[in-house]
Amino acid sequence: MTEFLFRDDAYLRSAEARVVAVTPEGGIVLDRTIFYATSGGQPGDSGKIVRADGSTIEIATAIHPDGDKTEIVHVPAEGATLPKIGESVTLELDWDRRYRLMRMHTALHLLSVVFPFPVTGGQIGEDKGRLDFDMPEVPEDIAALEAELNAMVRADHAVSTEWITDAEMEAKADLIKTMKVKPPMGQGRVRLVRIGDVDLQPCGGTHVARTSEIGPLSIGKIEKKGKINRRVSLLFA
Repeated sequence: MTEFLFRDDAYLRSAEARVVAVTPEGGIVLDRTIFYATSGGQPGDSGKIVRADGSTIEIATAIHPDGDKTEIVHVPAEGATLPKIGESVTLELDWDRRYRLMRMHTALHLLSVVFPFPVTGGQIGEDKGRLDFDMPEVPEDIAALEAELNAMVRADHAVSTEWITDAEMEAKADLIKTMKVKPPMGQGRVRLVRIGDVDLQPCGGTHVARTSEIGPLSIGKIEKKGKINRRVSLLFA
């Protein structure tokens, strides 16, 4: 198992680690990592691995191999020289990109508050994100919802994480907003993200510490994607 340092501190920009495996495809597995792996609509982190001799391995993304959520594979840029098993290395994130993803991911949690409908999908980007809702009709006053959204941002709510057992998660199914993506269970516990007193839901992604870090937001296009499915775009204003 890889130790996911970002779960306890999403603001870690660098860390020491040890290479424990290199996959047949050339992916790098470490004993611990600050790189978030693609999942839950959030892209995998990019950055670099610095070797002891000062040379660097550019990391294009990070993934979970074959759906195994206990391990992360760091995917190097094409043509990179691979490290040796047992080698000690330093990890460095593309922090500007990660921080924008953290801000947008937290913003989408707030979007699910002002649009209180079941979520059927979502995607997190550096400048734009979106959620798909099981929403038969589009609310009439979008400007009012945007104002409510930005009021929650300015309120500077604390964002924190907590853990509950699988059994507790099953008993609190009302916390699950996503219809198609269920919280990862089977490992004994589930991670929840709490935003002040306005939102609580299971999530394994990275988030900012306070909503004021998100900055002003703008609700973009609302597109019809099915009989009762609507896609709501969210942008940094």
